[in-house]
Amino acid sequence: MAFICEDGEPFGEEYTLVAVADYILQSTKKKGLTTVSNMSSTMALKDVTDKVEGEYHAAAVGEVNVVTKMKAVGAIIGGEGNGGIIYPELHYGRDALVGIALFLTHLAKFGKPVGFLRRTYPNYHIAKKKIELTPGINVDEVLEEIKQKYDRYPINTEDGVKILFNKEWVHLRKSNTEPIIRIYAESEFETTASNLADKIIQDIKEVITQTA
Repeated sequence: MAFICEDGEPFGEEYTLVAVADYILQSTKKKGLTTVSNMSSTMALKDVTDKVEGEYHAAAVGEVNVVTKMKAVGAIIGGEGNGGIIYPELHYGRDALVGIALFLTHLAKFGKPVGFLRRTYPNYHIAKKKIELTPGINVDEVLEEIKQKYDRYPINTEDGVKILFNKEWVHLRKSNTEPIIRIYAESEFETTASNLADKIIQDIKEVITQTA
């Protein structure tokens, strides 16, 4: 599910869930509501959840993992950063039609063009990169070394290694089908996100060289 602003610019697949969740959170008008997205999705969802004194939870990547986490924490809404909306009041599954209905209702009540709505949300950028590894390298050991290198920061190991900085994060996930590590990084600035991902790639290369 994707939306285009009136100037032809994409609303942003990461922000579809953010906008719909914001509408649900604001219209419910209760404190302590919970939201869920996967660990590689934008932190803007946490921002809109915090705004209403709610609680955000991150799940491992994958719809089934998001749904499991949503059930565990009683989330009012959740999904993934690819535009997938999961609205438990109807059913536990990504549903584009439900997402469209909620988004358009939000937009109608907002009363301004799509681009104006987009600008009400924090503007983050995600860099998505990968590093190819030589077959035989122990990826788990590499991830453990990266985890130890950054152990002064909050780290989530539910799905790979996610390192949380102040207004940035980086998420490392190994592939189950090929010798690569996927690196996702988010920041308020596009260049910072890209540089952060590149820094982690360099760290991985150094770990591999030291253990070779």
